Amino acid sequence: MPVMDCSQCEGIEAKFNQKYVNKKIKKYLKDGPKKTTLCLMRALQSEDIQGMTLLDIGGGLGDIQHALLKSGVSHAVNVEGSNAYVEACEAEAQRQGHAGRIRHLHGDFVSLAGDVPSVDIVTLDRVICCYHDMPQLVNLSAQKARRFYGVVYPRDARWVKLAMLIYYNLRHWLQRNPMRNFVHPTGAVEAILRENGLERLFYREMGPWQVVVFARQ
Repeated sequence: MPVMDCSQCEGIEAKFNQKYVNKKIKKYLKDGPKKTTLCLMRALQSEDIQGMTLLDIGGGLGDIQHALLKSGVSHAVNVEGSNAYVEACEAEAQRQGHAGRIRHLHGDFVSLAGDVPSVDIVTLDRVICCYHDMPQLVNLSAQKARRFYGVVYPRDARWVKLAMLIYYNLRHWLQRNPMRNFVHPTGAVEAILRENGLERLFYREMGPWQVVVFARQ
């Protein structure tokens, strides 16, 4: 059963509704993944990932899942807070011919973590910025990564925080959506990952975003 018992999670479900997801499907089919997503994919594809397993948290349409399954990953687990995105990911996996290699879970990863298996690769593409309890999210997800941990999240810069406040949070407030976006401190995120035995392997800044891959030591 879906576990969505926090206001942030309810806001995520409301924001990423069918209308929103339909627009993203059209854009994905026309243009492919976002540039930051492509960067994360390529960084992981440059490693020997043949036969590995993937956990994609908040993966949306499943861009990373579809790409890495084609690059040698054997199976993927998709944990997604938006039911519309889960259904869209399932449909796209069916279209691309690997629906049987993805297990879908709808709900809050932090609440579901006990039912999620450990895997070789964990990815969170623009997910840390959408979650209020960063320490829990990063700690629990890091524990699932046997080999690699890939993330795209906002740079810890004043101008990024201001842009996040104006572009996202003010709009959510006006729409009466309880979802909020966050710029969590980079140092705090990386400290949790180091405590879990993960060290930075790849790093790139792309506008307001940082794309990072960590490897287990």
